[in-house]
Amino acid sequence: VGYEPLPPTLGRNIFGRQVYQLPGLFAYAKHIVKVDGRAGLFKGLTPRLCSSAIGTVVHGKVLQSLFPTPTPPPFFQPGSSKKEPVSSLEQVVRETSREMVARSAATLITHPFHVITLRCMVQFIGRETKYSGTLSAFTTIYREEGILGFFAGLIPRLLGDILSLWLCNMLAYLINTYALENGVGAPHAPWEAWDAPVSTMTEMKSYSQAVTGFFASMLTYPFVLVSNLMAVNNCGLAGGLQPYAPTYSSWLDCWSQLRREGNTSRGNSLFFRKVPAGKRYVWE
Repeated sequence: VGYEPLPPTLGRNIFGRQVYQLPGLFAYAKHIVKVDGRAGLFKGLTPRLCSSAIGTVVHGKVLQSLFPTPTPPPFFQPGSSKKEPVSSLEQVVRETSREMVARSAATLITHPFHVITLRCMVQFIGRETKYSGTLSAFTTIYREEGILGFFAGLIPRLLGDILSLWLCNMLAYLINTYALENGVGAPHAPWEAWDAPVSTMTEMKSYSQAVTGFFASMLTYPFVLVSNLMAVNNCGLAGGLQPYAPTYSSWLDCWSQLRREGNTSRGNSLFFRKVPAGKRYVWE
């Protein structure tokens, strides 16, 4: 949310140049322990665990009910093929669409817990105790903001998840099809035909999936930032009000302000946090 209680320090980046850096993960962990004790590191844990558990159940139920797994042919034996089949573009689009529906349903159901988690953590800024428990937080949000309060920041979060999923799967498909299958998969000599087991190709494809997932998450990070800011925007906590944060009229207004300030990537790194020139932060 842009709150920086600790001042920047002079350090060195990964290339050895001296730059002013914002405190990283460990520095802020020590600061939280100093102020709130070790319990302060686990604020918002209960609604976060509830969100993960319910999201997993909803995700699985949606896939099972709307997209049942097709029964394999009677003479099909898993693992009997020497070469792993290449996924077609149609298959990738179909599987990605199924995953998109399941993830969107899970996000929609669990977003109220996500909002409560963020507000429990943001209370650290103003030393508030407004959201002291999960059940009482539900009552507080409903009383002050109504049903819509539970879904603050939902739209940018959904858009970010969907874009990240499609970017990840389509990039992985392109790499697996045109780089791995046509490059690594083709033997260079007759005696090498059986030297490359299917497991090696599967392992390389899993690496490509991880790399494309990381790349997609970097590109869609602004949606995550906007969603988190809107979840605490003007909710009665100090962290969602001036001088710590402006009041936004909508998530598009939040996006445009962050873009004008050059802050759309704020908070996307836990280490080597360089202080950008001309960007606004709040220090005590």
